[in-house]
Amino acid sequence: MRRILIVIIVFMSITVPASNFRAEGREVLLREDFVDLENWEPLHFPKITEHSEYSIEKEGGNSHLKAISDASASAIVMKYEFNVFQFSRIRWRWKISNVFSKGDASKKSGDDYPLRVYVIFNYDPDNAAFGKKIKFELAKKIYGEYPFDSCLSYIWANRQHDERIVSNVFASESKLIILQEGNTNAGVWLDQEINIIEDYHRAFGKDPPAVGRLAIMSDSDNTKESAVSFIDYIEVYR
Repeated sequence: MRRILIVIIVFMSITVPASNFRAEGREVLLREDFVDLENWEPLHFPKITEHSEYSIEKEGGNSHLKAISDASASAIVMKYEFNVFQFSRIRWRWKISNVFSKGDASKKSGDDYPLRVYVIFNYDPDNAAFGKKIKFELAKKIYGEYPFDSCLSYIWANRQHDERIVSNVFASESKLIILQEGNTNAGVWLDQEINIIEDYHRAFGKDPPAVGRLAIMSDSDNTKESAVSFIDYIEVYR
């Protein structure tokens, strides 16, 4: 999505808190159970006046993130960054009310998704090609910070696609990775598990920058439709 490519230049210097623990053979760097939104910052986009709503919903003894999108767009970005080579796996549980009838990853007018989880990679000037350095230095002069280098966007797609990985229609630096498609599983909690390094290799054909962070978005500003989505937890581990 073009807006997230342009304006995610914030929160780039906060390291992840020391909260490692082991569970079921995993070394967990961080786990977000969405008791509150203290670990996240809102991200609003230029010229988008209607913002998606993010809140905590409690159900019995559990809590989860609730995202409401109604002809709107905005995101939340985790405050903490992490080394994707040291902790390359992420898992989460999500649920949506519905997909968008006009949504289509191949069209700019359909570039909306009820829910997506981003891994955003920091720009590394020490390992950038000459042409890229010029581009990013110019961006830094304009915005005061480097833009992010690239991102993987794990989406609940609105319809079936022939490929699992597709380029964002607004910018090639963002690759969409399709995990779910259509309304078949709408209303059902589903667990997802991904490998950052493997997916980046498939998407870009090379290693990713070492430092990344998480973002979550529900957007419907292009299709002008609406959806309610949920994330129960999200975990970064190895």
